[in-house]
Amino acid sequence: MSENLVIIPTYNESENIARLIPTIMGLEPRFDVLVVDDHSPDGTAQIVRDLQRQYPERLHLIERKGKLGLGTAYIEGFRFGLARPYHFIYEMDADFSHDPADLPRLLHHARNDSDLVIGSRYIRGGGVENWPTNRLLLSRGASIYVRLITGMPIKDPTAGFVCFRRKVLETIDLEKIQFIGYAFQIEMKYAAYSLGFRLMEIPIIFRDRIEGSSKMSKKIIREAITGVLKIKLNSFKRHYYRKPTLTAPQPKASQP
Repeated sequence: MSENLVIIPTYNESENIARLIPTIMGLEPRFDVLVVDDHSPDGTAQIVRDLQRQYPERLHLIERKGKLGLGTAYIEGFRFGLARPYHFIYEMDADFSHDPADLPRLLHHARNDSDLVIGSRYIRGGGVENWPTNRLLLSRGASIYVRLITGMPIKDPTAGFVCFRRKVLETIDLEKIQFIGYAFQIEMKYAAYSLGFRLMEIPIIFRDRIEGSSKMSKKIIREAITGVLKIKLNSFKRHYYRKPTLTAPQPKASQP
């Protein structure tokens, strides 16, 4: 078994998943993959099952009964990874917006510099390709809003390409994570930050999907805007901490 597990939530990603999985499997060092599929009507899960014959020890599949949300897919994936001896657990989109070749870079910094490594669009060297101007302005504005409300020194708090060290997910009470859309990404980072873990951003180029359709919706945007305030209020109760406590002192969050 690899020390790395990449969690990929899917809904109607048949155009992408058949290419993405072999690409990840060809990387060095080795990365295992868990696909969490929300009953895609386009046959995404069947493609994964077919590929499991090629990668029987490394490719895993959880099939759910319907669209239950990005956040719940990742939480289910986290629990899968924590039930097995994975040391580093990743979030990644299925549509090649996140470059698989960046996975070893995330791992390098998780091993050496950070507890939570974030592939960032909005630090020097990062960027976005093929996004319309209105979506880019919305994303950048949301990032500024989140930093102002939460105080996190993170320039891309809604980023969905991240690597957690195992101890971060073991410490956060995953039952307390409330949100399922973009606010989920913010909440997980804030939970790690509020518990004193080291957060670090590294630059990536985010490329808008070529195949398939975006899962963005007005409901997800509303959740992100209102959710940030709820996340901040909950933090006053050390809301995210889960007993038993860490046996080692918690490191302080670092400025990217």
